[in-house]
Amino acid sequence: MSATPEAPGGGAQVNADANRRQVLYWRLLARLFDPADEQPSLEAASVAVVDDLGLPAALLDPSVSVDTVVQRFPGLATELDGLLTPDQPVDGEPAAAGEAEVRRAALVSKLLLNVFATGGGSVSASQLARWQSDAGWFERALGCEPGELRRQAGAGGGLGGVLAGLEGDLVRRMHLREVLADPRLAAKLTPSMSLIEQLLRDKSNLSGVALANAKALIRRYVDEVAEVLRTQVEQTSVGTIDRSVPPKRVFRNLDLDRTIWKNLTNWSPEDQRLYVDKLYYRQTARRTTPARLIVVVDQSGSMVDSMVNCTILASIFAGLPKVDVHLIAYDTRALDLTPWVHDPFEVLLRTKLGGGNDGPVAMAMARPKIVEPRNTVMVWISDFYEFNRSQPLFDGIEAVHRSGVKFIPVGSVNSSGSQIVNPWFRQRLKDLGTPVISGHIRKLVFELKNFLT
Repeated sequence: MSATPEAPGGGAQVNADANRRQVLYWRLLARLFDPADEQPSLEAASVAVVDDLGLPAALLDPSVSVDTVVQRFPGLATELDGLLTPDQPVDGEPAAAGEAEVRRAALVSKLLLNVFATGGGSVSASQLARWQSDAGWFERALGCEPGELRRQAGAGGGLGGVLAGLEGDLVRRMHLREVLADPRLAAKLTPSMSLIEQLLRDKSNLSGVALANAKALIRRYVDEVAEVLRTQVEQTSVGTIDRSVPPKRVFRNLDLDRTIWKNLTNWSPEDQRLYVDKLYYRQTARRTTPARLIVVVDQSGSMVDSMVNCTILASIFAGLPKVDVHLIAYDTRALDLTPWVHDPFEVLLRTKLGGGNDGPVAMAMARPKIVEPRNTVMVWISDFYEFNRSQPLFDGIEAVHRSGVKFIPVGSVNSSGSQIVNPWFRQRLKDLGTPVISGHIRKLVFELKNFLT
């Protein structure tokens, strides 16, 4: 008896599509684990699959950037956007749906290979720029803006932390001083937290053109992060409406629903019009009192991400009315950076990363700045790994908290995105009723706005 042929879209086609996907993913795994060891059979089979799908062979070449592929084949940009988001629909007949999944596997393989196969050896400015662009496409595939996951890496681990770690490794493998000394190469660099960390560590060894290019990159990054944080500050609505303050009679405060409701008795059936004899406005004023914000930042080597973000955040709050901001940085010595608090760029240039931690030295500088405890918030950014003086710092923190100061401890994060906080301090601060803030910086924004506005 002869076998009955499978109908189109039947089991045979489903199995064929599953095999084609496996070929692409097996090749991907082989290239990720050993880029130098190409498997001829897998390479040939993958080329055949991609060609059969009508996709460009450049998808299989990790040396070709995603940008280049999209420039040559613009239609792929739409397919890449949101490619890795959940619940991607696959419509049509089973055969068509199966082929769509194979096509998706080919595009996913391209993104993963270009982002995660970073190789070894030295890295040029062009290679870093290409990787950053490919990582941006990977983030777009996840439904994020380019750079979003890497910017959020400082809030905790996860995929953003992995990307930030890869980027940091590429930056460390660059001959950064030589790149900065060449304006043409320096122009190819895209500011990132990993790059800024290296620039801050090495700025004392730079001069002339290299130093000028380093400063320009730091300024660009500060401005970009400041724009993001400023938006978060503006969008975080907290505080109590002050009913004693009459509403401002401006159009944006007009309460249209209440105005219509209150004037319904003036409706004219004959004219089919509502005659308004009184306008009602929303009350938007919030209770504000002059407040003092004291930000103390640990500038030891593990604190770069938090220091950059919180320094910028301090400058934003310094621009709010009735907020008096003071900024202190410390390692084994304390430095009062208050005169430059409005310019985070200048603050960062005055910091010196590395060294140990001596919190009591910083506390000795910070405590005299407390004038009205009940109207003061102290933000302490550190990993709380002290220079053999844990108890003295905790005693100082406890005294500040008991006096009525709102004390907000913020744990450190490094460039890989992993959370680091001394467990001895973490437990005692929790017992004190002032748990360490970790996670996205939006948490700190909310806490500060809740107190200051």
